[in-house]
Amino acid sequence: MAGPVKDRSVLIVGLNYAPEPVGIGPYTQGLAEALVARGARVRVVCGKPYYPQWRIYPGHAQGGWSHDAENGVQVTRCPHYVPANPTGLKRILHLASFALSALGPAIRAAFDKRDKPDLVIAIAPALLGTVTAGIAARLAGARLWIHVQDFEVEAALATGLMDQGRWSARLARWIEARLLQLGDVVSTISPQMCAKLAAKGVAEARIIEMRNWSDDRFTPDPAGAEAIRAAWNLHGKIVALYSGNIARKQGIEVLVEAARLLRHRGDIAFVICGEGPNRAELERLASGLANVQLHDLQPAEQMGAMLTMADLHLLPQIAGAADLVLPSKLTNMLASGRPVAATTVPGTGLHAEVEGCGVVTPPGDAQALAEAIAALAGDPERRAVLGQAARQRAAERWRKDAIIDRALTFVAGG
Repeated sequence: MAGPVKDRSVLIVGLNYAPEPVGIGPYTQGLAEALVARGARVRVVCGKPYYPQWRIYPGHAQGGWSHDAENGVQVTRCPHYVPANPTGLKRILHLASFALSALGPAIRAAFDKRDKPDLVIAIAPALLGTVTAGIAARLAGARLWIHVQDFEVEAALATGLMDQGRWSARLARWIEARLLQLGDVVSTISPQMCAKLAAKGVAEARIIEMRNWSDDRFTPDPAGAEAIRAAWNLHGKIVALYSGNIARKQGIEVLVEAARLLRHRGDIAFVICGEGPNRAELERLASGLANVQLHDLQPAEQMGAMLTMADLHLLPQIAGAADLVLPSKLTNMLASGRPVAATTVPGTGLHAEVEGCGVVTPPGDAQALAEAIAALAGDPERRAVLGQAARQRAAERWRKDAIIDRALTFVAGG
């Protein structure tokens, strides 16, 4: 498969990468491997895998940098600080440590006379890594493409990790805007987030939407789904599934509150599979609720079975984070052909994507969410109609090749 990047040398600088199963990592991996498939030579400078557990994975904990070829991509993994409890200052140190650790490999790539990059891609978060990528692009004389998965400064403000009124918040916003304006091209994952880029001073001619795509590895697996139901004692239950990171911006506590309101419904099971800094607190809140099961995040090879096992998917989000990120897990929820119950407000990107193929309730309103889940549980025909609409929307809006080719055409022609 050829295209605008054939025979080009590309350097990607991004904290998260495979084998992380959720979040940004799978999409950076997917982009890198798609570039290779289109004839590019691709190097990735990333961190050691740690997400969503916030612990370095076994096999990667040894110190120093590592260099490997993975599916045609040359991958350099950098050591960095990973806090067990990523509070505000610790999270900044975590991101800064990667930006510094990645600087050496990025500069070496920029001075590689045999294969100097002519395109450098910075994945944000970590926005501080954009500095590293920008230095490499300047030294190599390459174009800089910044791809924003998450507005981390505003997310920190929305979740209380940073105080809105302090000078540090104003400084962080100013730095964010300045860094974003360094990009020759700046992309992000929803129309609403594109509008935020423009509001932060990025020229509209440089902005493009490159949304996350559904993962075609996660094919329906009815046999695997039945095996999971048997192992977890879910036969005869309507399963409402949440699978992913357990952190502040998800507002996942509302799921436990909704489950408490529906504890009299023996036919509905809330299944939460995930890791993250708020896992222990969630377990405490769910203690004693027979209709809630908490499990570890399942491996990627199980995801087809997991998505098939669910009767409906749960996608909570706090109000303040509504247009700071479009949850990447939504793509595979829709592709699974199951309805989505999300918490958001009209006018947001999440609301626009879920409307017509799921139900939407106000953020933090456990009563409304419980009523919506109960209504879906009691109406299999409506679940089927919404699920079919979800699968159709995924096919129309979330196809990987179409998304990447459009972005690459824009980048090459800009």
